[in-house]
Amino acid sequence: MRILLIEDEAALARPLKEHLEADLNIVEWFGTLDEAASAIRALDYDVVLLDLRLPDGDGLSFLSDVRSANIRTPIIILTARDKISDRIDGLNRGADDYVIKPFDLDEVTARIHTVCRRSMDEISQSVVIRDLDVSMSAHSVTRGGQTIRLTAKEWGVFEVLLRRKCKVVPKESLEAAIYAYGEEVESNALEAHISRLRAKLGKDLIVTHRGMGYMLQP
Repeated sequence: MRILLIEDEAALARPLKEHLEADLNIVEWFGTLDEAASAIRALDYDVVLLDLRLPDGDGLSFLSDVRSANIRTPIIILTARDKISDRIDGLNRGADDYVIKPFDLDEVTARIHTVCRRSMDEISQSVVIRDLDVSMSAHSVTRGGQTIRLTAKEWGVFEVLLRRKCKVVPKESLEAAIYAYGEEVESNALEAHISRLRAKLGKDLIVTHRGMGYMLQP
């Protein structure tokens, strides 16, 4: 998954980012609302983790602005504000969940999986593609009971293709899934990831459409 983390406290954000990345997620961390607003309008995220007290404003205003712009990305508030009235306000403005600090890292992971399941009812959390068993929640691929190890970027590419199977996905969309906002895209890097995925999952599983992009062929 691609996760947007908006948190100005490095002591909290850094271990959370590392924890989520260890689960093969791509996490982009910003400490201000201005940076985060630019990112969420430029890229598609699977979920946003939002602190409410940021140096340049209040997270609730950011939340309202995002929903007013018809951006439906699931948003989980992470905050020390524990009053019932604060929770109700956050949920009424469009938050999908509300987690009180301090929190357990595994709890945040579980909350992420829960809100993402709600927003992606169209795809099963367990998918069978040819001889592959894919667990969307565990980010794992097995063949005949044997785990096929994918890097975080390989999984990012495969997940986008899987969610849009039988549809051509533009190269730019796949690059956005594996590169951080503002990060320079390496020449031919996507092609290299596609090549490794074909070697691991099946050489004809991913079809190239010249000048258009790539498509997963079940």
